Amino acid sequence: MLERYFQLSAHNTTVRNEIVGGITTFLTMAYIIFVNPSILAQAGMDEGAVFVATCLAAAIGCLIMGLYANYPIALAPGMGLNAFFTYGVVLGMGYSWEQALGAVFLSGILFVFISIFKIREWVINAIPSSLKLGIAAGIGLFLAMIALQNSGIIVKNPATMVSLGDLSSPSAIYGLLGFFVICALAYLNITGSVMVGILFVTVLSMLFGHNSFNGLVSMPPSVAPTFMAMDIEGAFQISMLSVVFAFFFVDLFDTSGTLIGVGQRGGLLDKDGKLPRLKKALLADSGATLVGAAVGTSSTTSYIESASGVAAGGRTGLTAVVVALLFLLSLFFAPLAGSIPAYATAGALMYVAVLMTSSLAHVDWDDISEAAPVLIAAFTMPLTYSIADGIALSFISYAVIKLLSGQGKNVNIAVYLLAALFIAKFFIFV
Repeated sequence: MLERYFQLSAHNTTVRNEIVGGITTFLTMAYIIFVNPSILAQAGMDEGAVFVATCLAAAIGCLIMGLYANYPIALAPGMGLNAFFTYGVVLGMGYSWEQALGAVFLSGILFVFISIFKIREWVINAIPSSLKLGIAAGIGLFLAMIALQNSGIIVKNPATMVSLGDLSSPSAIYGLLGFFVICALAYLNITGSVMVGILFVTVLSMLFGHNSFNGLVSMPPSVAPTFMAMDIEGAFQISMLSVVFAFFFVDLFDTSGTLIGVGQRGGLLDKDGKLPRLKKALLADSGATLVGAAVGTSSTTSYIESASGVAAGGRTGLTAVVVALLFLLSLFFAPLAGSIPAYATAGALMYVAVLMTSSLAHVDWDDISEAAPVLIAAFTMPLTYSIADGIALSFISYAVIKLLSGQGKNVNIAVYLLAALFIAKFFIFV
């Protein structure tokens, strides 16, 4: 049955290879089980409910990707998007977490729309590659800022806004130690390096009396506090436009990059370098975002960590199904997730930040009209504590600089339209 459904022989794989690939992918991305509830709880959401929502959104997303699109690509709530949800939309802009979930739901509908009507290529091609690089780097720096604050390495300062915290404090020491351990394990190609680093710091802090152990397994907490709690009507505000677009754009960029990257790694692209069944893969991703918003978590997206499972032999949707089953099994480890302190996940955030800011290496620094908007995107996200504002300012700066430098005809009309909308948001619909 598995052979027939997933076409294992046609993809030159076996059930064993698929299981090993699924386990490998899960181990490399399982940190989201601990990190996501920790971040969204700061938005006022019930941490136990978010834990369940995280596992359910990931499991359902993986099942759709595996059974419908037949790709070895796993999904879960996206890093960066969860931070934007909490620190940008709720704590920064003052919206309720219910409205933020509504914005996530609307972005998912927009994603479904462009997937069904095949306008994804137009949207992707309309966004300059330099802005995509800048947005990725900006999200990375945003995550780094959050990680440094959560561990007490950076603190508020009335004179300079921020300053160095007490590096001798337990939270700072554990935060840095976790980051060092994760980086070392990643360099040594240890599978699950991020999760190992988180658990190492958690156990170490317990041994030294800085953290308490809440248990290992139990029945899953109730998802009722967040289930279907999204405020869609509240998200229909002009001021929320940039928030919906931010969730949409980042999810679209992440998904497209991940699908192509993992597809290339696994030899899944056709002779023209395109991914077969792309529409199904995009619908799986957008559908997972809708499901995630319904159960109570930020945008669900495809994970680049899926490449580790592909490297271990995964080639079909059976790999994603294995990941889904492991996420469902994780529902019974809520006490362990509740024992993870913020400084234990800070190292994971800083590690992801390193990976995302590496995109700056591909920027054309010799062309100031391309480089300047990149830096605006990268710097304004952490400094304004808003991915949405960073995206908006980068689009505005790109359009204006290109116009003033006589390159206006080379810019896609969509960039001007988006820049105009963002200008209206800042100066009209304030």
